[in-house]
Amino acid sequence: MEEKYKLVYKRLEAMVSMEHDLIANMANVAALLHETFGWWWTGFYRVDGESLVLGPFQGPMACTRIPFGRGVCGTAWERRETIIVPDVEQFPGHIACSSLSRSEIVVPIFKDDAVVGVLDIDSKELSAFDQTDAIWLEKIVALL
Repeated sequence: MEEKYKLVYKRLEAMVSMEHDLIANMANVAALLHETFGWWWTGFYRVDGESLVLGPFQGPMACTRIPFGRGVCGTAWERRETIIVPDVEQFPGHIACSSLSRSEIVVPIFKDDAVVGVLDIDSKELSAFDQTDAIWLEKIVALL
C-alpha cells in the first residue's frame, strides 16, 4: 500500500505543479485515487457558506450538500481533522448517500489555516482505511 501511495503522490505532485485550477486538480486527484485503489466512492466536497457542496468525484451519485458538523464530512470539517470510520453504521449521524458504503475516511483540505473542502472516500468493505491512508491522503490534499 505504501508503495502505491508513493507512486500516486509523485504523479499528482507533477500534475498539480503544472495546473493552478483547483477544480481541475481535484478532478484528476479523485480519478487517479479511484482508479489506483478501486474504492467505492472517491471525491471532494467544497466549503460553500455553512455547508459542503459536492465537487469532482468518481463513483455513483452522491449527496449534493452536507451541513457543517453533520455526517462524517461535516464532522471532519468541524473538527479540522481526518476521520477514519471503520463501520459507518456505528458513526452517530452518518449520512448514507449510498447504502453500499461500509467504511469511510474524510480528510480536510486547508488553505491559509481555513478548511476549504474535504476529500471523502468510501469503501464497500468494513475497516478499509487506517493511519497509512490518513498520512498519505493528508499529504496528497496538501498538494492542492
